[in-house]
Amino acid sequence: MTEKLILLFSIFYTFTLSGVFTLTEKKIPGLEKSEIYVPARAITNGPKHHWFGYYDKLQFDPGNRFVLCMEVDFEGRSPEADDKISIGMVDLENNDEWIKLGTSKAWGWQQGCMLQFVPGSDSLVIWNDRDGDKFISHLFNIYTRKEKILPFAIYALSPDGVHAVTTDFERIQDTRKGYGYAGIADPNRDDIAPDNAGIYVCNLKTGKKKLIISYAQMVKMPMLADDNANKDRAEQKNWFNHLLFNTDGSRFIFLHRWKAVNKKDVGGFATLMYTSDLKGKDIRLVDPSNYTSHFIWRDKNHIAAWTRQPSHGPGFYVFTDGKPEETYVLNQEKMPVNGHNTYLPNKKDWILNDSYPDANRKQHVYLYNVVTDQKIPLGDFYLAPEYKGEWRCDTHPRSSNNGKLVCIDCPTENGGRQLVLMDISETVK
Repeated sequence: MTEKLILLFSIFYTFTLSGVFTLTEKKIPGLEKSEIYVPARAITNGPKHHWFGYYDKLQFDPGNRFVLCMEVDFEGRSPEADDKISIGMVDLENNDEWIKLGTSKAWGWQQGCMLQFVPGSDSLVIWNDRDGDKFISHLFNIYTRKEKILPFAIYALSPDGVHAVTTDFERIQDTRKGYGYAGIADPNRDDIAPDNAGIYVCNLKTGKKKLIISYAQMVKMPMLADDNANKDRAEQKNWFNHLLFNTDGSRFIFLHRWKAVNKKDVGGFATLMYTSDLKGKDIRLVDPSNYTSHFIWRDKNHIAAWTRQPSHGPGFYVFTDGKPEETYVLNQEKMPVNGHNTYLPNKKDWILNDSYPDANRKQHVYLYNVVTDQKIPLGDFYLAPEYKGEWRCDTHPRSSNNGKLVCIDCPTENGGRQLVLMDISETVK
């Protein structure tokens, strides 16, 4: 009984600016249809909409004071070429003040404009933009407000903040709308697998960009015997998606995708997950299943990904880069459905994850301990039916650098999509 009273009592708490808890309402205004099991508060509000996007970027500064996000004044339709969003951050130590940093015309609902803090820096943020017929990125100092314009859009940053890997956002826009950017036509739109485009390594210091892996190269790579997939790959437009560095910056993941007639249950495309070194020479096929979805690096050699394998079917599996025989499944009862998974910083036993809406339109955000097999729900967040398809609002849970806070994107019932901050400091010690 005592434990239940403590749990109920804790639900009535939210944290103030100083980190001290004060008594407040059980429900966050606008989230009456959601259930939240840890101290939480909304840190943005309407009438404009705020969100961060994907789950594998640094949203918090190293001191965990500033929380990056984007601001827009409409929802429910695809971004058009002239739709401009505001880039900013929330100051958790100053009444959740919104601080505008800039603007962007290169963005999507799922991944935004790749806004993130630059690893290894306490002052630099970066985001993508469009200048006429070119995609660019802004390297911006949040204290001096000085910026450097880089002649390329970035996808993922190396842990030392020196390199980026990127691909062709105009091609992604053609092949999977919502993940690319409007405003520039794919110059290779009629070429199934061009040899002059693909994956690039960029240097943030020099501004140099180099093609290291082409579509033409990858379409010729051997794959498992699947006549339909081989035929589709040779006849349908190929693209790359979801690039991410490992934890020491020596390698990165990329997904090779193409339209596939027999993959209607996974978006209508096939997927091969590869890793590569930064020269594009040592390319390894990690998951040949054609079903890879969300993934994260646990360390420099191991990847946790949702996929399907012959051994256990659909589930989260841990792959060892370069050693396909060292693959194993995580608990399918505790993590039974696809979600946006990360490991808590400095607590690699804990996976932070979520789900897509269930039959009651609830998206479940939770923690799972791979050692103790313990699952801890953080919140069940209601997603209204109008949030679907390209402009759905996945929670995409993201942890602070100290592993004490979790931020999600979540539509409120009156103010559109906003940021909700949860305190897990007493949940995971």
